[in-house]
Amino acid sequence: MFSNSVSITMSDDDESNETNRFRSTTRTRRKRKKPGHRTTTSELPRCFLRLLLRYWILLVLLLAFGLLLFESTRIGTKSPNSEHNQLKKSPDSSGNLNRLDPTTKVIGGVRQRCLKLLPPEELEHLDILDRKDSTSPVKKLVYLTGTDSSSSHVRGNGTRFNLFTGNQSFAERETSFQVTETVSVHCGFFNENGGFRIEDEDKMFMQTCQVVVSTCAFGGGDNLYQPIGMSNASTQKVCYVAFWDNVTLATQEAEGHKIGDNGYIGKWRVVVVKDLPFMDQRLNGKIPKMLSHRLFPEAKYSIWVDSKSQFRRDPLGVLDALLWRTNSVLAISEHGARGSVYDEAKAVVKKHKATPEEVQVQINQYRRDKLPEDKRFNGKKLCLKPL
Repeated sequence: MFSNSVSITMSDDDESNETNRFRSTTRTRRKRKKPGHRTTTSELPRCFLRLLLRYWILLVLLLAFGLLLFESTRIGTKSPNSEHNQLKKSPDSSGNLNRLDPTTKVIGGVRQRCLKLLPPEELEHLDILDRKDSTSPVKKLVYLTGTDSSSSHVRGNGTRFNLFTGNQSFAERETSFQVTETVSVHCGFFNENGGFRIEDEDKMFMQTCQVVVSTCAFGGGDNLYQPIGMSNASTQKVCYVAFWDNVTLATQEAEGHKIGDNGYIGKWRVVVVKDLPFMDQRLNGKIPKMLSHRLFPEAKYSIWVDSKSQFRRDPLGVLDALLWRTNSVLAISEHGARGSVYDEAKAVVKKHKATPEEVQVQINQYRRDKLPEDKRFNGKKLCLKPL
């Protein structure tokens, strides 16, 4: 009997080969699936970072171009009226001009007003304090003209000594400190060649002032700020005088600030000075600042205001707060940076306001006068004194 069957012989080696082939195919399929899944999740930020590092310059240029385009459209659409309004508002917003806020400082941990003025109703009734005349041993005052030929050649060459100041020697200076019945002093106002010429009409007005607030601007100078904060009583009793030269006059007229027919710009009586004695405008400015008692012979008190500042208080109230209540003869504000004249001398040289040789002459004189190294003399912008 025969059966319908076919027998196939297979060795053990063939069986093992088939098994290995099946396992390797399964592993290959699994490995192909896993790498594809990891690329979409973890390598995407890396690709973005590579692109950013490669094309960052292009991105910056695009942003800059966009910003430039935005600003150009803003400038093109800005109206002329809005630009004009901004220019009109800028002076008030740039500082504290025309503000009457009280100035304060901290004393002993408590903030207090620097200037303790009387109430407004009391300021209206404030009158000029009349001091008793001092008994002076000086009976005769002689003004030296300095018209000798030895000093005439230094006129107007920028030196600190000329026909206005007088070419005073150290011996003459020491002699002038001696109190005698007859005193001789240098005064440029009494020298025909001294300079600082003022019209007779202005002189007549200046002789009527009992209290004066004065300032000056030479060589173009600063704008003239109108005083504010005064009482009606001060308006009638106080003179406001500004000294200009022809350069400042022309500059201010070009800017639309013209002197009226009465000689005033606002509350300021403008006095135009001719033939200034110094080339250095800072020295010319010292004449009305330090010699106000000569310019205003009938005035009892004077207040000096720096041309860069605006006087924003009642003048009689200021005199009462700083002089009359304390029975003082001089008030001067504290320097913001220095308290020694020797430190000030170094600052003058550093800012090129004078030559080192000129400053050294003055410093040597201070030391001969035995002025201490730590001597504190406070001063800046405001000076009050009885005349």
